[in-house]
Amino acid sequence: MALQTNNKLGAILIIIVTIVFAAQDAISRHLAETYNTYMVVMIRFWFFAAFSFWLVGRQKGGLARAVRAHHPWMQATRAILLVLEIYVMIAAFVLLGLIETHAVFICYPLLVAALSGPVLGEKVGWRRWVAIGIGFIGVLIILKPSGGVFSPLAAIPFLCAVMFAVYGLLTRKVADKDSSNTSIFWTGIGGAIVSTVVGVWFWEPMSGTDWIWMSILCVTAVVGHGLMIRAYEIAEASAIQPFSYLQLVWGAMIGMTVFGDVLRTNVAIGACFVVLAGLFTLWRQAQNNIDPVPPGPAVKP
Repeated sequence: MALQTNNKLGAILIIIVTIVFAAQDAISRHLAETYNTYMVVMIRFWFFAAFSFWLVGRQKGGLARAVRAHHPWMQATRAILLVLEIYVMIAAFVLLGLIETHAVFICYPLLVAALSGPVLGEKVGWRRWVAIGIGFIGVLIILKPSGGVFSPLAAIPFLCAVMFAVYGLLTRKVADKDSSNTSIFWTGIGGAIVSTVVGVWFWEPMSGTDWIWMSILCVTAVVGHGLMIRAYEIAEASAIQPFSYLQLVWGAMIGMTVFGDVLRTNVAIGACFVVLAGLFTLWRQAQNNIDPVPPGPAVKP
């Protein structure tokens, strides 16, 4: 039986999701400052794989249905991309802080919109191209360093956004035949395999306190995904997707209060450009009944 649409509840759930994922990013940064990133990501994906097993087990057909993907190579590519993106994202948290990383990374819906034409064959009108252009002006404002000379480190979160946008486009591409649960299963299992092949060589002892943080990190991934899936079950994607930008706000607050990050003026101005351009793009796509970013697995575990 179809669920009744409840955009208000969906928006509340997405706001909670942004808080959960902002906290997750902060914990990732804390652990990555002490332990090897490859090991941290590997443990995260172990838990995410367990979550994906639980999720598909609740559905008709269960594991057998989830394994039989119609696009196995695309699904495998998605999993590899996501693992690589998380490696780079955590490195950006450590090198640049939460504020500047999130400020640049939030341009990924604009990248999805820009690439949806050549990759998916969707029509991209001039209004959307103008919004995309304004958004990237915002990114350039953010990337402008105080000394006037571009720092290569500033491009790291932009690389994350590109990788995540491609991941999102592939997610939309496989959705023509594969269910969201199938995509989540392949993401969890594939990600666990890839991260284990890399991370097992970098295992190092972890203190008891940090194991608590590691456990919280894994739980936030499961809780965040569970709430997000529920939100997209009961609400329209175009109605709740704009609330995802709140993760920038929470990330900035945590970065300043916990890690002592500084909100530079150009970052604040550039982020406003990006958010406004993204919201306009979301609105235009809602008018055409095109979801700007595929729901479900198009969010980091």
